[in-house]
Formats: sequence, C-alpha cells, structure tokens
Amino acid sequence: MVINTNMEALQTANNLNASQSELSKSLARLSSGSRIIKPSDDAAGLAVTSRLRAQIKRLDSALSNVVNAVSFTQTQDGFMKTMDKALRRMGELAMLAKDGTKSQGDLDLYQKEFEQLQEYVDDTRGKKYNDVNLFGSDALAVTVDSEGGTFDMAGIDLSTDSYTLAVVNTATQQCALTSTALADDALLLVKAAISQIAVDRAQLGAVQSRLNFTNDQLSITKENLSSAISRVADVDVATEATQYARYQILVQSGTQMLTQANQLPQAALQLLR
Repeated sequence: MVINTNMEALQTANNLNASQSELSKSLARLSSGSRIIKPSDDAAGLAVTSRLRAQIKRLDSALSNVVNAVSFTQTQDGFMKTMDKALRRMGELAMLAKDGTKSQGDLDLYQKEFEQLQEYVDDTRGKKYNDVNLFGSDALAVTVDSEGGTFDMAGIDLSTDSYTLAVVNTATQQCALTSTALADDALLLVKAAISQIAVDRAQLGAVQSRLNFTNDQLSITKENLSSAISRVADVDVATEATQYARYQILVQSGTQMLTQANQLPQAALQLLR
C-alpha cells in the first residue's frame, strides 16, 4: 500500500479523460450535423468532400450558364415567331397585289403596309440580348459540365439573302407591290424567307432541346454529388445519439469512480493509528 502514487486514481483519470474527449466529439457532431469536425477525424474523407464541394460550385455556375443560354434562345424564338407572322402577312399582301382587278390606289395601300412589315423584319435582325447580338453567324459556347466543357450553339444568321432580298428596296433590287409584276417577284422572295425562317426555327428548337437535356443532366449530377458528400461527411444522428448517451454515462460513472479512487490512500491511515 502506497500513498505517493495512486495508480487506481491515475488509471481512472485517464479513462475519464478519454470518455470526456469522446463525449465532446459526439456533442460537436450532433450540434454541427457533420461527422468530420477536424481533419484528424477523417483525413481522406475531408479531401474527398472538399473536392466534391468545389465540383458542385462549378456545376452551379454551369447550370447558370445553361439557363442563360435557354433564355437567349427563347428570346431569339420570340422575335422569330413575330417575324414569321410578319412574313406570312407580307405573303398575303403579295398575293392580293397580284389581282389584276386591283387599281393602282389599291396597290399603293398594300405597299404601305408591306413597307412597314419590311422595316419591322429588318429592324428585328439587329436586336440584342444583354448587349450581345441575338442573330448572327457566330456560334456561342455553352458550358456542359463542371470541367468547363462546352458545345457550340450555332448562330441564327438573318443576314442571308433569303431574308435580305425580302426587305430591300433599292434601285437595283426591289421587293415591292407597286405593280402586279413586282408583286409576283415579291411573293417569290417572301416565300423563300418564310421557308428559311422555318428551317432556322427548327434548328433553334433542336438547340433548345439539347440545352434542356443538359440542364437536367447537370441537376442530376449535382444531386448525386451532394448524396456522395452526405454519405462521407454527414453524421448518422441515431448512431451518434447512442454513442453520446454511452459516453455521457461513462463520464458520470468515471467521475464517481475517481472520487472513490482518491479516497483509497486514506486506508493507510488505519495502519498509522
């Protein structure tokens, strides 16, 4: 029996410190919802989740770019839809002007509306979206993944002859309804423009379909990555609550046993009496 070194108290104190440490970890996990509080808890898991979180941030940016591209194409189609209506009306007017029973006054009235529609179509060709030309031959790059991969969204070029010849009125080239002969030529030019806008809108629809599928894929990828992070980093509350209760009991019992262990050397006093 010794007094200076109380081995029972030392061992009990060590056990109590270990239980207290685990209790603190369990409490931190439950309060934060995360299994990894510090790098030493799971160094590899921390590295994996850090990379996945960075990838999700890039996916968010890619999703934003795709949504902007969808808005861009929707704006394009909005203008082209009204252009299509204008061209169809121009075709009606050209057909009416081919009627030999119409007077020159009638033709002049048709020509006034025809010119207004020509100006509308011509003005639409120069529209912009966020200071970017809506229509042109240049392709626009759209991001499709978190690594910066892109696909080229083909431009809708409204400066081709199919459109230009239907709206010009110059000394050498005229699309007008001022005579039956000119109305016949105008009808052919307007029909060519209508055919071209149908092709361009179909191409635009194909691009929109791809953008929608890309948006869906990016959203699914983000969901899967978030699930992967959860499996690695999120705490299992049920399991951790059980551990917390266990360590709480160990701390309480360890505290009581340390009190008892500290009283053991007092037995030596009995030998000194």
